[in-house]
Amino acid sequence: MGEILTNAPAEPAGAVTYATADGLLGSVWLLVAIPLVSAAILLLLGRRADRWGHWLGVGAIGVSFVLGLASFFQLRGLENKSVELSLWDFISVGGFQVDFGLLFDPLAAVFVLLITGVGFLIHLYAVEYMAHDAGRRRFFGYFNLFVAAMLLLVLGNNYVMLYVGWEGVGLASYLLISFWYDRPSAATAGKKAFLMNRVGDAGLAIAIFIMFATLGTTQYDEVFNGVGAIGATTVLVLGLLLLLGATGKSGQFPLQAWLPDAMEGPTPVSALIHAATMVTAGVYLIARSNPIFSANTTLQLVVVSVGALTLLIGCIIGAAKDDIKRVLAWSTVSQIGYMFLGVGLGGGAYALAIIHLLAHGFFKANMFLGAGSVMHGMKDQVDIRRFGALSKHMKITWLTFMMGWLAIIGIPPLSGYFSKEPIIVAAFEREDWTAWLFGGAALLGAGLTAFYMTRLFVLTFHGPARWTEDIEHPHESPKLMTVPLILLAIGSIGAGYLLSTSVPDWLTATAGLGGEEAAHHPVLSHAVITILSILVTVLGAGLAWFLFRNGTATAPQPAGVLVTAARRNLYTDAVNEAVFEKPGIFLTRALVFLDNRGIDGLVNGLAAGVGGGSGRLRRLQTGFVRSYATSILTGALLVVAAFLAVQAGWLA
Repeated sequence: MGEILTNAPAEPAGAVTYATADGLLGSVWLLVAIPLVSAAILLLLGRRADRWGHWLGVGAIGVSFVLGLASFFQLRGLENKSVELSLWDFISVGGFQVDFGLLFDPLAAVFVLLITGVGFLIHLYAVEYMAHDAGRRRFFGYFNLFVAAMLLLVLGNNYVMLYVGWEGVGLASYLLISFWYDRPSAATAGKKAFLMNRVGDAGLAIAIFIMFATLGTTQYDEVFNGVGAIGATTVLVLGLLLLLGATGKSGQFPLQAWLPDAMEGPTPVSALIHAATMVTAGVYLIARSNPIFSANTTLQLVVVSVGALTLLIGCIIGAAKDDIKRVLAWSTVSQIGYMFLGVGLGGGAYALAIIHLLAHGFFKANMFLGAGSVMHGMKDQVDIRRFGALSKHMKITWLTFMMGWLAIIGIPPLSGYFSKEPIIVAAFEREDWTAWLFGGAALLGAGLTAFYMTRLFVLTFHGPARWTEDIEHPHESPKLMTVPLILLAIGSIGAGYLLSTSVPDWLTATAGLGGEEAAHHPVLSHAVITILSILVTVLGAGLAWFLFRNGTATAPQPAGVLVTAARRNLYTDAVNEAVFEKPGIFLTRALVFLDNRGIDGLVNGLAAGVGGGSGRLRRLQTGFVRSYATSILTGALLVVAAFLAVQAGWLA
């Protein structure tokens, strides 16, 4: 299919050696091709695939995971852990040359395992969850398309390939969020996600244009080696445009409003988007582009600021929501904020962000699928104020959800402690006063996360039953749903420690990632920060348990300014409507008026004038010869009379 290029990314671009494509590494293109072909079969065969299509979808992702795992182990055996596979010329126009090529290196490998591994469990869960939906085969077609696009995004060896996968993910997310298109809320949510992501995608597209205009290439290694040759302003603009694209896909400020509305799709979609695919794309983009972001301290400061602000926004809004899936959605916004904080800090913190991303994939998928299990047993209800006492009736869901809850709030020794706490420490290790600002934000976010996630857990599973009258006896979900929950719960327990001890060294083979941070003088010692982090976590969780252990009111209650603002998403939707939507509507109506009364009015008026004149002239055409003869005689007499008048001097 092509040739493999093996190279160490830290070396100059010219230091590339060619090797024969052998073993599984020569077939990494199958990682993308298998789910893509499966999606095509499911969508083209139509109803003929209804009986078995869902199993084809599950099997395709399972095969991709096995292939990815085997390729990962083969990559470990290479001295230079970077394999580039060039398949064919994708674009060749003048000086613009783009290969359709794939890059399988340590960064891509960990994303492949996350996407296919967690994605497989979500697919398996969806078989039972979507069992009674008439469109299950179509759903799995979209699901496979989603995974194929995400794999292309992380495996592409240049920014154009990344962009193709980027847009494929956007398309698949639109199809899945609005899967139940007969529901107005789902159709609206799909359009909102699609349009808000177009804003970020425009930034990424312009960044790619700038790369070609200034460096003449979009290949990763060539772009990164050329960063030092372009001006600081160009690097800043390029990075800001890449960041705009990242905020769109990852639901970060100011493009975060679409992410919670994506909950209108089926719950497996929420799990796949929030845990293994779409929202991780922005973090991947910044991590992959680390030589660009590391070249400009102002750019890094912007990334850190976006992460710190967004993690607090997610915490504050999440604490005021009552929809179980929307609470989890805002927690995703917040946790991705921690990842942006990590990649913005640079150096060894890049690896910390990737560790948290991988650990988050386990415990967030665990909790989203747990929420789906709760909905399955509660007739699709989502209001946590109407739950309670479910620990007695859904023990597997309760225990597995508990592992995700303890992991996300960072209780040792679960995974969140080993992935999030080091980012908080790294924030406090900045060399200026911003250490207090960003470290304090990360620490405050830890306390708020413990509060609102404990509120969610307690109101859902503990306290008195507050069920509606149509709920008689909640039941545990079938095994096809609980087995993935158990496996993800195991990952929620141990993934953080395992990743923290292996990923940093593994990522050192990707330029700029992993390794040790330069020696700093932190404003607080590591031990003090750790103690403070655990203390605020315990205080936040304890406060929520005390306030909500006996349930809460099942009707909206009067609230203060902050709670009211949080319930209204801190007015971010209102700002978007006032700044973008309403002016756009006004402009559209003005253009419609101009078109109707101006352009169309001119054209229609001219047509009416010609038509009216023609109608009047048509009256002269009677069809009677005597009328025409009389007209000719009258005209002749008028001509003769005029001639005689001129000769007589009357008209001189």
